[in-house]
Amino acid sequence: MSIPYRWVIVGAGALMTCVAIGAMFSLAVFLDPMSTETGWSRAAISSAMTLNFLVMALGNFGWGMASDRFGTRVVVLAGALLLGLALVLASRTQSPLEFQLTYGILVGLAASAFFAPMIAAATAWFDTNRSLAVSLVSAGMGVAPLTISPFARWLITAYDWRTAMLVIGMAAWALLIPAAFLVRRPPAATGADADFGAASAGARVSAAQALRSPRFLVLGFTFMACCAAHSGPIFHMVSYALVCGIAPMAAVSIYSVEGLAGLGGRVLFGVLGDRIGAKPVLIAGLMVQALAIGAYVFVSRLGEFYALAVIFGAAYGGVMPLYAVLARDYFGQAVMGTVFGAATMLSSLGMALGPLAGGWVFDAFGGYAWLFIGSFAVGLGAVAVALAFPSLPRARLQPA
Repeated sequence: MSIPYRWVIVGAGALMTCVAIGAMFSLAVFLDPMSTETGWSRAAISSAMTLNFLVMALGNFGWGMASDRFGTRVVVLAGALLLGLALVLASRTQSPLEFQLTYGILVGLAASAFFAPMIAAATAWFDTNRSLAVSLVSAGMGVAPLTISPFARWLITAYDWRTAMLVIGMAAWALLIPAAFLVRRPPAATGADADFGAASAGARVSAAQALRSPRFLVLGFTFMACCAAHSGPIFHMVSYALVCGIAPMAAVSIYSVEGLAGLGGRVLFGVLGDRIGAKPVLIAGLMVQALAIGAYVFVSRLGEFYALAVIFGAAYGGVMPLYAVLARDYFGQAVMGTVFGAATMLSSLGMALGPLAGGWVFDAFGGYAWLFIGSFAVGLGAVAVALAFPSLPRARLQPA
């Protein structure tokens, strides 16, 4: 081949995360037309997203374990089949309960089948440039709002919401099933290591030992605090800009700037992680994230929002892939899916806290200042926990 196959794995992973996360988060585009056509309340439709987060928390752990045991290809193929089926079924639902069960549960379960397993697969293919590879796989999540959501909006405008959801489901099959067959084991793996799920001869700990270790507690709770810190500001950013007097379209553009900055941050932090190590880059990124969150209390003009969105988006987007690199360095490849799946489960729980906290703060105080102050404090807590990461043994620091 003209390019090393490991970059094909990265491309497949980026495509999978883009389609899966994009399909799930496109619910925001469907909200208004669904409510208008069916008469269902917005709360009933939106509750499907709450279910998505809760199901993803469990799904990340379950699919991660399955990828260690059965292999990455089996897991992502199952996720591809389930995601398309879930969207097709959701497009045919006739009641809010049916929609919540299909979109909220099945889509959430399917979408969680890609991130942790493909991140684990990418780490198996890369001894060098590992941070960059993981960052590029996760970059698919950043591309999702720029691709799937506009496609959904166009379909809804041209046809209706049911047709749009049906088409996206079939497109998920068309894109993800072939991509799943591109997933292969690294060429160095032989015999018992013939798949990603097989245990490696050099594994130092079992999955149970890894999940009980202090290293995992530091990893998991740093990830959780990091996501709890930025989820509220991300979710309520547009509303906060509107409160500050920013025009609606301009307020939405702030969110887009954050997303674009997040793509750049993933690449930048990935390169830096390869050069100077994932731990110091993660700690620095968490500190920048916390300071950016706190600074939002003092902004009110569109230019200030844009400038801070670049910093905030690059920070929270850049740190996210580094947790996978640390998990691989600390626990090895054999249990990577289980360990990173468990850490991602905790991060999903953290993500679920921010939007709820922001809504409560606004209802109680009539503004968002205390949301940013509280999120700033949680962000500093993430930095404090991350400082407890132990140094890697010298043997693990040497190139493979």
